[in-house]
Amino acid sequence: MESTKKGKLFIITGPSGVGKGTILEKFFHNNKNIIYSISQTTRNPRPGEVDGVNYFFVTREEFENSIKNNEFLEWAQYSDNYYGTNKKFVLKALSKGIDVLLEIETQGAQSIMAKFPDCISIFLTPPNLDELEKRLRGRNTEDEEAIQKRLNQVREELKLAKTYKYSIENDLVENALQKLQEIYNTEKNEKRF
Repeated sequence: MESTKKGKLFIITGPSGVGKGTILEKFFHNNKNIIYSISQTTRNPRPGEVDGVNYFFVTREEFENSIKNNEFLEWAQYSDNYYGTNKKFVLKALSKGIDVLLEIETQGAQSIMAKFPDCISIFLTPPNLDELEKRLRGRNTEDEEAIQKRLNQVREELKLAKTYKYSIENDLVENALQKLQEIYNTEKNEKRF
């Protein structure tokens, strides 16, 4: 008998610089039964980022054509760049019973939560704004104006944390990773009728 069990959709978001990438790299190393949906973006790759691994890096024109062709499950503009999730990839995996995790910006997360009320939404918060600013500056990838713009955006995003099913403070990567693993284990085993 063929299984009709659908996969579960997990979304994780939080302010830029909060450590999503670091935590998820370790999470996926330990969890092979969930796949990562690689987003498209128009921003330039940061040092060490690889096209097709971290993001699909595309031009504004390519991204805007994908918008016109309704190829995104969600898309958002954040800090003057576009970010989007490929609709076909996610829906196909879920229909096959495969769990999918989206790492997306808060605007996109709000859109997904509205379209998929059963999704498991997780908001990653910094221990405080000073620590987040230190992380952003430590990247050495943006000028002062861009950093200030991101910090202003962070203040707005933090107000949304209460709209998520779960909130994890990234005080230490190991602690945040353990909390994420506990959430995944709990939700993976929860039956839905």
